Amino acid sequence: MSKKHTILMLLCCVVGMGAAAAIFFFGIPVNRVFTALLILLCPLSHLLMMKFMMKGGHDHGANEQPMEGSPHVHPTKASENR
Repeated sequence: MSKKHTILMLLCCVVGMGAAAAIFFFGIPVNRVFTALLILLCPLSHLLMMKFMMKGGHDHGANEQPMEGSPHVHPTKASENR
């Protein structure tokens, strides 16, 4: 198991324990804790996804050659490729 995976697992456990503490020790209703976790889930998962996509070397479209009839090809570039 990698160090990043271990840190991510520990972070998830801390979030779960924090939610349990909010419910049992502070008396916050379960539906409010659940709603807050769902609201945080979307932006946090997006940030994590973008971080790991950039570090993983997934550079989509970097090695693609544009097609000759493509509207995204500059006319002088298309004539140079021939």
